[in-house]
Amino acid sequence: MMRRLALFLIGACASHPPAPATPDYHPIAGDPVPAVASLYTDCLSDAIANHRVRRATDPDTTLLLFTCTGAAAGAMFDGLAAWSAKIGSQFESAGRTFRSTARVRHDLFGVDYCARGGGADECVLTINVGPFAR
Repeated sequence: MMRRLALFLIGACASHPPAPATPDYHPIAGDPVPAVASLYTDCLSDAIANHRVRRATDPDTTLLLFTCTGAAAGAMFDGLAAWSAKIGSQFESAGRTFRSTARVRHDLFGVDYCARGGGADECVLTINVGPFAR
């Protein structure tokens, strides 16, 4: 008898999935941006003005890659010095010094970074755009 009751209750629960939650469409509240935000906006402005935007994909993600150079990249590279030292995200590769906003785990996919060396500064900022831009 108990076994039948248990099977009945399991079947009843399985046949009535919970109602989906109603999405909340209110705009996300934001806070004033920190001073370092100007490093991002200056880099993005340079990349857009000079048409240095590329797309990168992996099986689950589509990114837009915005590449800035010159003064905007130099300022961001310098601005990352203390942060990179704090989180251990400065590294050397191919004769260049890299600083990233997050530690590189596998490769640079999805990581914002700057590089200095060879007489040039360059930063790459990524925006996850999802399947729309696939």
